Amino acid sequence: MVLLQDGLIAFFSAVGLTTVVWLVAGAFLHAGRPTVPGLLLVLPLRGEALAMEADVRELRRIRHRLPGARIVLADCGMSGEAKALARYLADREEGVDLAEDGCVRPG
Repeated sequence: MVLLQDGLIAFFSAVGLTTVVWLVAGAFLHAGRPTVPGLLLVLPLRGEALAMEADVRELRRIRHRLPGARIVLADCGMSGEAKALARYLADREEGVDLAEDGCVRPG
């Protein structure tokens, strides 16, 4: 019985020590994530912009890996309803901006 108790104590000690080392190493490795100030994730939108919400959701997911990045919704000729949705998303989401005439047209 004593051997079983000693074995369990050794096992849980090893698991606990491994967990502590894993957490400390993770904290050091993730603490050095660089920020890129002024990085813009630009989403050009035109027409009805049917996939706008899904695209903004995907850019938000990407932005979590890029601290300091901002999302810009560029109006390249959106319809009235799409503009209203873009304004709503820009107002609701932190780090999301709307550029009213944000597309550069060649010529």
